[in-house]
Amino acid sequence: MVKHGKTAEGKQQYKCRNPECTRHSFVQEYSYRGYLPTVKQQICEMALNGGGIRDTARVLKISPTTVLEELKKRSSS
Repeated sequence: MVKHGKTAEGKQQYKCRNPECTRHSFVQEYSYRGYLPTVKQQICEMALNGGGIRDTARVLKISPTTVLEELKKRSSS
């Protein structure tokens, strides 16, 4: 892992040099909760348990658009 510039908010970005790594560039501290891998996992779990989009967004304190986009990504994979 090596430093790889800064984001628009001034946070440090990192780059993974491992060829098996699924993510090449990442930030350790995100300013928006919707980018966190744990929140993305919770979105999928709540959808599997029958949670609605607006309900999921309200509980996780993120945008309904983020919930929709994450579910679209998971369904196309």
